[in-house]
Amino acid sequence: MRTTFLLNGSEITADTSPTTTLLDWLRDRPGLTGTKEGCNEGDCGACSVMVTDTSGARALNACILFMPQLQGKAIRTVEGIAAPDGTLHPVQQAMVEHHGSQCGFCTPGFITTMATAHLNGETDHDTTLAGNLCRCTGYAPIIRAAKAAETAPVPDHVDDSQLLLTKNTTGEAPQEPGAEPPTTPDALAIWMNENPRGTLIAGATDVGLWVTKDFRNLGPVAFLNRIPELSRVTVTEDEIRIGAATTLTDLHGVMADHYPAFAELIRRYGSVQVRNAATIGGNVANGSPIGDGSPALIALGATLHLRSVDGVRSMPIEDFFIDYGKQDRAEHEFVEAITIPRQPDHLRCYKLSKRFDQDISAVCGCFWINVADGEVREIRLAFGGMAGTPKRAARAEAALRGMPWTDATVASAMQAMVRDFTPMSDMRASAAYRMEAAQNMLLRAWLEDQGQATNVLEVQA
Repeated sequence: MRTTFLLNGSEITADTSPTTTLLDWLRDRPGLTGTKEGCNEGDCGACSVMVTDTSGARALNACILFMPQLQGKAIRTVEGIAAPDGTLHPVQQAMVEHHGSQCGFCTPGFITTMATAHLNGETDHDTTLAGNLCRCTGYAPIIRAAKAAETAPVPDHVDDSQLLLTKNTTGEAPQEPGAEPPTTPDALAIWMNENPRGTLIAGATDVGLWVTKDFRNLGPVAFLNRIPELSRVTVTEDEIRIGAATTLTDLHGVMADHYPAFAELIRRYGSVQVRNAATIGGNVANGSPIGDGSPALIALGATLHLRSVDGVRSMPIEDFFIDYGKQDRAEHEFVEAITIPRQPDHLRCYKLSKRFDQDISAVCGCFWINVADGEVREIRLAFGGMAGTPKRAARAEAALRGMPWTDATVASAMQAMVRDFTPMSDMRASAAYRMEAAQNMLLRAWLEDQGQATNVLEVQA
């Protein structure tokens, strides 16, 4: 597949397999070996690169970024961060002065991530660098370097947004006859009908590992980044319509204005690099029982829209999950969009994991509890990690619906929850721990509603 993009300021056209990763191509073809292979699954950040399109610059993991995803974009590797005359970028100079580089293996990834944050004026370094791991435990000097570079002017050469317009690489690259990729939902529906076992690739944060870890042949593939409608978010008086290929970073911005609890949950998806690529449609479509997006969407009463040549089929999102690894989707259908009703905000979300960043939930609980005149009028309690699918706690809901919102009824609902789930024990948590944690999440929601402090730091203060 042919892809045209800018690489460190120069226009490039590459002919590659659709599943060739940017990391492999950089190291093999132009010989830009500063970008390192560490985990090869998007966790360590050693392969981080700066990717710019018309929406701005973002840090991404090159190890799980397929070449066709770069069409019309600009990529900067660590070799393109310093000025053409060799003058170091402010973050590079700060890393030297603050001794931020030790063994040096992770340093190129830190540099590209820091340069991207510097370009965007981001100063929450604990968040922006959460996806870059330093095995030498050099985080303190790295953070000091990032802080030291905050006020330095952004070098002109790293801002590729204007260069993209000048080079005019934003159009489609010419393809071989008969190989034109789908560029509209209608075209994708036809493609799916012709390739019912084909693979759809949006952010590749999941599918990428099928290639880098499982060495799987994906068969026919279609890249959703070529279909602008699937990345569109539309807010009307009645609903929020989210295209399936909307990244978690973009979704975070929308949810922050409407459902802050969901936005805070999104902040704990993977790392900045992962959120910049991962899509909400992919998070739902893979049907994972521990995907954090689905409990929030279930609690919000969201509707899932599936598209095919037969038209659009819609359902409450909770009905999409049938059993572990089984979803209500025909082979020729794809997730087109998710709609969330506009409504007063009664959402609370809690994620329990062994670390704050880049970790899978042991339990994720998202609750929609509407209380009026001291009585529970409307309630949806959705959990991830408690069953083979994201699932509502129906018996616990029944114990609360229409009842007084008191500690006694909450305690009753917590007991009823035992009959809702039979969680499993695994490396993340035992079944008993999961059940107690899920029950305590409901108790926490009640305590917070009563104005009591539940955050450990708040309680200690």
